[in-house]
Amino acid sequence: MLQFLNKNLERWLMLGFYLYIVVVVFVEVIRRFVFNYSSIWGEETARYAFVYLVWIGAAAAVTDRAHIRIDVVFSMVPQKAKNWLYVFGDVLMLTFACIAFYYSAESLMSSLKFGSSTFGLRINTAWFTAAVPLGFLLIAIRLIQSIRRDISDIRAGKPVFTGKAMFS
Repeated sequence: MLQFLNKNLERWLMLGFYLYIVVVVFVEVIRRFVFNYSSIWGEETARYAFVYLVWIGAAAAVTDRAHIRIDVVFSMVPQKAKNWLYVFGDVLMLTFACIAFYYSAESLMSSLKFGSSTFGLRINTAWFTAAVPLGFLLIAIRLIQSIRRDISDIRAGKPVFTGKAMFS
C-alpha cells in the first residue's frame, strides 16, 4: 500500500482536483447561461482547487524530473559529471524548497493567527494558504527521494534517472 501511495499519490490527488474543477466550472457555466444565476462558492472553490492542483503537480513533476531545465551542459560533460550535476541540481532545488517552505509556513501561521476569511465561503483562508507549504513539503520529500535514488545509482555504477520524456 505504501509503495502504491509513494508512486501514485500525487497523480490521484491531481485527478481528483482536476475532476472537481471541471465539474464545478461546467455546472457554473450551465447555471449562469441557462438559469441566469451563479454561485460565488463554485468559482471560489474551483480557484482554490486549481491552486492545490498546481502545487501537487509540481511535486509530481519532481518525481518524474519533468520540470523545464536547460540541459545543454549535460551534453558537454562525461556521464560521471552528468550524474553528479543531477544530484547538485536537486540539492539546490531542495535548499530553495526548504527556504520557500519556511516563508510560506509563516504566511500560513499569520492566516491562522488573524483568522482571515474568504469572501464567498467565509471560511479561514488558512485552508487554502496551506497549499503552498504543503506543495513545498511534497517537493522536498520527492527531492530527498530523488537524491537518495541518484546516489544509489552512482554507487552502483549506473547512470542516474534523467526523467521521462514529454515527447518521444
